[in-house]
Amino acid sequence: MQKFKNVDELVSQLKPVEPVYCIRKKSIQVAAKTFQNKFPGEILYAVKTNPHPEVLKTILESGINNFDVASIKEIQDINKINPKAKCSFMHTVKSRENIKEAYFKYNIKTFSLDTKDELIKIIDSTNHAKDLELFVRVSVSNEHAEIDLSKKFGALNSEAIGLLRLTKQYAKKIGLSFHVGSQCMHPISYTKGIDEIGYIIKKTKIVPDYINIGGGFPTIYPDLVPQSLNNYFEEIKKSLKNLNLKKLPKIICEPGRAIVAESGSTIVRVNLRKKQKLYINDGTYGTLFDAGVPNIVYPSRLITNGRIVSKKLTSFDFYGPTCDSMDYMKGPFILPNNIKENDYIELGQLGAYGLTFRTQFNGFYSDKIFEVEDEPIMSMYGKEAYKAFLVA
Repeated sequence: MQKFKNVDELVSQLKPVEPVYCIRKKSIQVAAKTFQNKFPGEILYAVKTNPHPEVLKTILESGINNFDVASIKEIQDINKINPKAKCSFMHTVKSRENIKEAYFKYNIKTFSLDTKDELIKIIDSTNHAKDLELFVRVSVSNEHAEIDLSKKFGALNSEAIGLLRLTKQYAKKIGLSFHVGSQCMHPISYTKGIDEIGYIIKKTKIVPDYINIGGGFPTIYPDLVPQSLNNYFEEIKKSLKNLNLKKLPKIICEPGRAIVAESGSTIVRVNLRKKQKLYINDGTYGTLFDAGVPNIVYPSRLITNGRIVSKKLTSFDFYGPTCDSMDYMKGPFILPNNIKENDYIELGQLGAYGLTFRTQFNGFYSDKIFEVEDEPIMSMYGKEAYKAFLVA
């Protein structure tokens, strides 16, 4: 992978006609080390967030050797890089064929479920294996999340109590898990989730081997500025202590966005300006999906290449290159007022889901990916974390 000192150098040398995606390995390393140093348990990286081989290699090199996977393809992606890494099949709905292949071909022992029917599928497809680690996923409030996952996954408390009792009969090790939703904006959500787990433990008198608090850890966007991640970690520690268990189960989390969001950015070029609307060469069918449907506002900056830039800033919205009117990003994206055709814009925080959501709709697709060594436009970790990482 070709490497540049910074985005400006990349644009100056390549003058790309198509969108260009940038990976910052140092950003991944800083985030991974922060979680390992401050979270009170084991880290499983959520592969769905960004499965690019260079990203996965960097995560492994940073000390994270466990992965939350949702498909055979994701298992294969990890297996190619490190066959010894542990994969946990945490998607609660799987085909019998995928369960069988995961267990017998890839030696996957850990599965998640939220129904009796899924439990039966796992038992049947593994030929009643005696070495399974089974997680019962509980539905919890997603009220502070930007993207709600509670409607699709998780057993209600009343269901989870019986399901835990039943699952324990077939598991070598048993776990309880929940997910507070994607981009969770308040740490109190983890307290509520852990309280739900505590209620189930009290009712069943089953202390699980694992408590998996899922993902949902946030990153920073111009219009979504969460509390410090330290506040999340401290809230989780306090809530676990309040369970008042003689021996605390092994604690697991599944961060994705918070690990890789800052590591990726996309460089786009302006094809046309219509007043405050910019027509750019990437969009919702490319790396910018989240800017369309959930209307996440990415941090943006004009790459000046030495030209004079207006001090007056203006709010712009974007249209992508396809002929579909849904290829639209409301923003607002704050950029210099004199931006024009052929100018380049860097859009940050695209390490999460930017690469995974790309399509070839209308024939617009770019797989031009480079490494850059500069810092992201915005960061949850700050310059001090980067300095500490470099010293270490």
